[in-house]
Amino acid sequence: MTSGPTGPIDGILRALQERAKELQCLYHVNECLRAAASSREEVLRGILAAIPAGYQHSGICKVRLIVGEDVFTSPGFQASPWAQRADIVMDGGKAGCLEVFYTEARPPAGEGPFLKEERKLIDTLADNIAHYLAEQRGRADAGARPPAAGGSAVGKPDWWVIVNFLRLTDQPMALRLARKMVNHLCWSGVAEAHGLMQRFSPKRGGLSELMEDNRPLAKSTPAELDDFTEEVFRIADARLSAEEIVGMIQKWIRDDKVTFLLDALENPASTIPDLADSLQRYRAMGVDEKTLARPIRTALRAALMRRFFTEELESVNRAKECASIEDFCDVVQRVISPPGGHGRLGGKSSGLFLGAQVIRRSVEYAETLSGIKTPGTWYLASDALLSFIRHNELEDVYDRKYLEIDQVRREYPHIVQLFKNSRFPAELLKGFSMALDSLEDRPLIVRSSSLLEDRMGSAFSGKYKSLFLANQGSKKDRLVALTDAVAEVYASIFGPDAISYRAERNLLDMQEEMGIMIQEVVGSRVGDYFLPSYAGVAFSNNEFRWSPRIKRDDGLVRLVPGLGTRAVDRVGDDFPVLLAPGQPGLRVNASDDEVLRYAPRMVDLINLKTGTFDTIELSRLLRECGSAVPGIEDMVSIVDGGTLRRPVGLVDFEKSDCVVTFDGLISRTPFVLRVNSLLRLLRQKLGTPVDIEFASDGKDLYLLQCRPQSYGPDAGPADIPADIPRDRVLFTANRYVSNGRTPEITHVVYVDPAKYSRLEDYDDLKEVGRIVGRLNVLLPKRRFILMGPGRWGSRGDIKLGVGVTYSDISNTAALIEVARREGGYQPDLSFGTHFFQDLVEANIRYLPLYPDDDAAVFNEAFLTGAASVLAEFLPDRKDFSETVRVIDIPASVGGKILRLLMNGDRDEAVAFFSDPGAALPGSSGEPPSATRWL
Repeated sequence: MTSGPTGPIDGILRALQERAKELQCLYHVNECLRAAASSREEVLRGILAAIPAGYQHSGICKVRLIVGEDVFTSPGFQASPWAQRADIVMDGGKAGCLEVFYTEARPPAGEGPFLKEERKLIDTLADNIAHYLAEQRGRADAGARPPAAGGSAVGKPDWWVIVNFLRLTDQPMALRLARKMVNHLCWSGVAEAHGLMQRFSPKRGGLSELMEDNRPLAKSTPAELDDFTEEVFRIADARLSAEEIVGMIQKWIRDDKVTFLLDALENPASTIPDLADSLQRYRAMGVDEKTLARPIRTALRAALMRRFFTEELESVNRAKECASIEDFCDVVQRVISPPGGHGRLGGKSSGLFLGAQVIRRSVEYAETLSGIKTPGTWYLASDALLSFIRHNELEDVYDRKYLEIDQVRREYPHIVQLFKNSRFPAELLKGFSMALDSLEDRPLIVRSSSLLEDRMGSAFSGKYKSLFLANQGSKKDRLVALTDAVAEVYASIFGPDAISYRAERNLLDMQEEMGIMIQEVVGSRVGDYFLPSYAGVAFSNNEFRWSPRIKRDDGLVRLVPGLGTRAVDRVGDDFPVLLAPGQPGLRVNASDDEVLRYAPRMVDLINLKTGTFDTIELSRLLRECGSAVPGIEDMVSIVDGGTLRRPVGLVDFEKSDCVVTFDGLISRTPFVLRVNSLLRLLRQKLGTPVDIEFASDGKDLYLLQCRPQSYGPDAGPADIPADIPRDRVLFTANRYVSNGRTPEITHVVYVDPAKYSRLEDYDDLKEVGRIVGRLNVLLPKRRFILMGPGRWGSRGDIKLGVGVTYSDISNTAALIEVARREGGYQPDLSFGTHFFQDLVEANIRYLPLYPDDDAAVFNEAFLTGAASVLAEFLPDRKDFSETVRVIDIPASVGGKILRLLMNGDRDEAVAFFSDPGAALPGSSGEPPSATRWL
C-alpha cells in the first residue's frame, strides 16, 4: 500500500477537508515514528519538523519537545506568551512536555490563539510520542513486553491515523464508521463481529423482549463506545486487507460528508436560499453521485423532490429512480424566492421536471427520443404569492372563496384589477430582472404551477391563467409586462372556475399557494410573428375512439399549427387534426371532403409588431410568409380540383390553395414514432397514463408539460338492451361514443338549437350561458343533463355553442351536444381539451348527437313539447323559457326517470325513460329485459 500523501490515505484526507491539516500532520508524525532505521534523535527531530504544518498559522509556529533532560527545538526557536502545551505521560508519571508557540499575536480562538481542534492534535501527538518512547524502552529491556497500543497509531497501519484521530476529535463520526464496519463484517460472516455485536447489545434478551420492555435502556458510556470502535477495527485489521479498509473508510466518510445536505433539506427552518447554498457546496465538493451509498443517494433525491417540488408520494417515488442530485442543482439556480422563502415550485413544474429526467435517462428509447428538449424556464416559488399579498395588504381576498359562486363571478374582474395594480417586493423584482437577463428578448409564457395542480384527480386544466408575452422593448417595459402577467396569473386563483373546481374536490379549505413558471416560447420568427411550426397535446389513453380498430392504449394527439392554445382550448370556429399514434393510418376524416371541411383554419401566435397574443387566418399567414415557416412542406397539402395532394418541391403560397393536414409530418417524418414512444416511456416510468403538451420549432420537439392523465370512476362500457320500446327512447347515438352511465336523471336542460340560432343580440347569447350557470346551482346535483347545440364552452363564436365555463356545468350528469344540418352546428371531438378533461375528472358524461343520421332516434317532439319549468327556478328569466327549456322528467313522464347508457366498445348510446329504482344493465348475470327495465 502506498504510504505517501498521494496514496489512498490522501483520498480520505480530501474527504475530511476541514481536518486535513491536522490529519496530514498526524500522518507524517506517524511515518516518523515508524521509521525503524532512524535513531531516536532523528525520529524526534522529524516530529518537530512535521508539527507546524498541522496548525492554522504554520508560518509563525515553533515547537519545543522536552524528554527527560533532552530538549529538541525547531530551527530559530523562541519562546513566547502564546503557547500550547501537552504533557508526555509514561507509567503514570510525567516524562516530558510538547510545546507549540506562535511568535506573533493572533486573534483569540478556542484556546488563546489556538483552535480547539489543535488542542486535540497536540494531545494526540504527545500520546503517540509517549507510546513510541515506551516501545523504545521495551525493546531495550530484553524480555519486557511493549505496552498496549491504546489510542496510539504507532506500529499500526496507515489508516489507523484516521480512525484514531476521529475517536479523539469526532466520536460520533468514528462510531458511525465502526457501525458500518461491524455491519460489513457481520454480513461477510465474521463470527467474531457477531459476538462483538452481542457483547455491546442491551442485556435484556432478544429483540422481541427489547421492543416490549417499557423500562428505559441504560445509556452506553463514552468509554464503552470508544472500546467498541477500537475492537471493531481490530477485527477488521485481522480479516481485511489494508486496501479494503481504506476503500471502505473513504466511501463511508464521503457518504457522511454529504449528510449536511440531507440535514439542510430535513430542517424546516432552511430557506430556499439556504438550500441553494447547500447544493452549491455539494456541487463544489465534486462528489460523484454514483459513489454514494444507495440509501444516502435515495434519501437525498426524495428529500430534494419533497422540498423543491411536491410532497405527493407518487412524484417523490419517481424522483428517487429518475432524477439525480445534479438535476436539482441545475433547477435551484433558476428559482426566484423571498429571502426567507420556504415555498415549492408546484405541480406543473414537478411534472415537467420528472418527464424531462425520464427522457434523458431512457435507454430503450435513446435513439428515438434523444433530441427531445425542454424550454428555458425560471421558477417563482409558491410562497412568493404570500409575500406579494402581504406586501400589498390583500389578505382579505382569501375569504372570497366562501362566497356564492355568482358573487365570486361578479367580483373576480375587480380582484384581477386589484392584483394588476399592486406592487411586488424588491427582492422579487430583482429575481424577475435576473430571469429576463437570462431569457433575453425571446417571447415568454407565464404559466401557473400551483401546489394542487397537475395531480391525479385534480389537474386544474385551464383553471388558472397562462399568459403569453412578446417580451420586446426596453428592459423596463419587459419587466413591467412580466410583473403584470404574474399578478394576473396570481389573481386567477380567485376565479369562479378555480373556486368551483376546488369546492367539488373538497380542497376549498386548503390555502392555495401558486408557483409560477416563466418559460421561453418554443418557435421562430416568421415575418412580424413568432410561433411554433406546430404544437399540441397527446394522451396515453384514447377514450374517444372513432374506429373499433383503435385500442385504448393507442393514444391520441391533437395537433395544430402555431401555438398549442387551439389544441388545449375548445374553440368554436376551428378544428385540430386528430390522430391515434398507435394507429396513425386510421384518421378521423377519411375522405378529402371531410379533411378539407375539418382542417385547421386559424392560427394562434405572438404578434411581435403589436406585442400581443393574436389569432389570424392561416391562409393569411401562408400567403404573407408561409415559406419562412420551418418544416411547412410537411404540414400542408395542396387543394387541386377538390382533391388533396402533397407538395413537391417549393410551394408558391400566393398562387397555391393550401390547407394544413400534417400528412407529410405523419407519413414522412419520425414525429408519430417519437410521440408514441414518448407516451409509452412516460407511462412505463411514471406508472400512470400521461397527458403531455409539446411544440416544435420545425427542427426540434419540446416537451412543455407532463402530468397524470385524468380519468373518472365508473368508466366501463354499459350493457345496452336491444328491446327497449321505441316510445320510451329519448335519443340514441352511434358516433364517437365513450363509456359510462348516469344516475337516475330527473331534469333535462335543453337549449333549443333553432331558438338559440335566432338570438341576434350578443348579450342574449351570453345570458343563455349565465342561465345555465344559475341552474347548475339550483338543480339536483348529478340528477340533470344538459343538451344543446354545437360546441359548449368554446373559445370563439358563441353562436356555434353555448358560452359556459366549468363552474357553469360542474353539477350536471352529462353534456349532450346536438348537431343539426340546418343550424350548422357541429360538435367537436373535444377529447384532450381542458374542457373535456374537466368532464372526465368530474365524471360528467359527454356525448355528441347527430339527429339527422338515418339510424338515429331523436325525440325532438318531447324536448320541444314538454312543459318548460324554467320560471319555477328563475322567475326573473321566464322570457327565456322556450330557449332554455327545463323539463321535469317525473312530472312529464308519469313518475319515470331518464337513464343514459353508453358503450364505447360498440359505439352505441341510448337515453330512455325507466321506472325509478330499476336495476342497471349488467348489475347481475341475467340478460336485460324490457319489462324489467321499464
